[in-house]
Amino acid sequence: MTGLMIQAEARQPEGASAELSAILRENFGFSDLRPGQRQAIDAVLAGHNVLAVMPTGAGKSLCYQLPALVMGGLTIVVSPLVALMRDQVAALRLNGIAAAAINSDQSREENVGIWRDVQGGRVRLLYLSPERLMTERMLAALQACDVGLIAIDEAHCISQWGPAFRPDYEGLAQLRHRFPRRPIIALTATADPVTQADIKAKLFDDEAETVITGFDRPNLSLAVLLKSNWKKQVSAFVGARSGSSGIVYCLSRRKTEEVAEDLRADGHTALAFHAGMDTRDKQQVQNRFMTEPGIVVVATIAFGMGIDKPDVRWVLHTDLPGSTEAYYQEIGRAGRDGEPAETLLLYGLDDIRMRRTFIAQEEASDERKRRENKRLDALIAYCEAPECRRRVLLRHFGQESEACGNCDNCLDPVPTRDGKVLAQKALSAIYRTGQRFGASHIVDVLRGAINERITASGHDSLPTFGTGRDLTKQEWQGILRQMVASGVIEIDIAGFGGLRLTATGAALLKGEGEFRYRADRIAPTRREKRAAASAVLDASGADLLSVLKGLRMKLAKERDVPAYVIFSDRSLIDMAQRRPRSAGEFAEVFGVGQTKVKEFGDLFLREIAAAR
Repeated sequence: MTGLMIQAEARQPEGASAELSAILRENFGFSDLRPGQRQAIDAVLAGHNVLAVMPTGAGKSLCYQLPALVMGGLTIVVSPLVALMRDQVAALRLNGIAAAAINSDQSREENVGIWRDVQGGRVRLLYLSPERLMTERMLAALQACDVGLIAIDEAHCISQWGPAFRPDYEGLAQLRHRFPRRPIIALTATADPVTQADIKAKLFDDEAETVITGFDRPNLSLAVLLKSNWKKQVSAFVGARSGSSGIVYCLSRRKTEEVAEDLRADGHTALAFHAGMDTRDKQQVQNRFMTEPGIVVVATIAFGMGIDKPDVRWVLHTDLPGSTEAYYQEIGRAGRDGEPAETLLLYGLDDIRMRRTFIAQEEASDERKRRENKRLDALIAYCEAPECRRRVLLRHFGQESEACGNCDNCLDPVPTRDGKVLAQKALSAIYRTGQRFGASHIVDVLRGAINERITASGHDSLPTFGTGRDLTKQEWQGILRQMVASGVIEIDIAGFGGLRLTATGAALLKGEGEFRYRADRIAPTRREKRAAASAVLDASGADLLSVLKGLRMKLAKERDVPAYVIFSDRSLIDMAQRRPRSAGEFAEVFGVGQTKVKEFGDLFLREIAAAR
């Protein structure tokens, strides 16, 4: 906590604690608050500004909704999306709370009627977009009302949505001056320490309490795969989870349509969703997703913020998100009911190049571009991480943890290798070709390929020509990708994607430092084979696999050990394929020794028998 603001007109009523408990029970049906909620609510009721950073599903909304009812007056809620406003207003009204929104989806007459209710004191929570709020006319009108509290939802947008995209988010900094001595609470699930500092500086001039309850979502399994044939990878992943609700995120509108069509051809109920669709069509997709079982939505990032569907069982990214924060926000739509849910991120070198290009083309300051590149670096490092992914992910947000046992690296660990000599060969090839060629050309030089471009450039006469012919093209591409991820080389966006040495790479070329790489990042390995094995399960086999994973998680929790200690994914897939009937057959399953036969055999055999 830093810089507590002393509010001369703090509006905490006497007996607020008793009233708060009564409202919590009567209006929301809860008997107690979750960790972090009490601290944030008490600070708001004491008149302090608050930055609340809580994971998805931790109940952030209650941190302003409950004080709004205790304090009285009007609470202004700043929300980024109309769909998000609509859902929250509907939920509050169902709880008997006078909430309303003024937005562009409503007629002028409807908005005027709501404003009259606001002026008449008949609305307790008013939802507005930043663009609607930050007009001089609206601000002046609200200053004439009895405003008691301002809440800014999805507050990370202040830092992470560039001024060219949503400039009025930065304008929210005016609120502390326009509504002095009124507490402001900013809420987000996705703010690393840099973003937290940015929000506090812009919104509060660093004078706010910070309430952080952690970022861990232990029920989410985390996995990353390199793109090989991405369409087959998508088909395999979704096919193994047929009948469950999930979200596929794609980078472009065109790709959402293409993937949705492919999945429908595979027999799934798949619907595309993107910003270019008609509002009515988008609402129809959202309504079907919320109400029908087994719907797959294939979407751009336009879908998901504020979607509170508890039983989303998986989230798949077909392309690299723009940052760790964006990735965390998007996978957070899975498993809100606390039950196990799966995530998979597919990525490749082209994804990195595309993201760098987006940043370079953004109409933003050099400082913002530098920061966005660093955020992308962090996500690439997560993708290439040889250790527990959850540890890397949480460390990014400033939280340390033990290995989780519920990510691909924990369930199927892989060693790293000394790649210093290989990296030096690649660095030499990049340097000697002028640091202006892309990965494909560098690989051709290293492997001694003879083609028109090589000979025309005279690169077949270089000392490094053919020095890497003992490795395949795919292996060299994997090494180059990891060199990019580790900061040894970088992609020159202005140079049309050419590779060039960084200071670290230049030092490595001279023999200083080291480079280690993951072998599973350069060729199909156990993880991809496991995914392929999972894909060949029929529908009943996929259902059985889900049951076996649930049993494994239950046993792991009972013993307070990681899930992989019970059985690896490969073992469970082998069980679902073999369907053993006896202890002897169970002992033939991959990774099952006699000790595990004795301890777990009967439990798993019972579930397998029930599935027949």
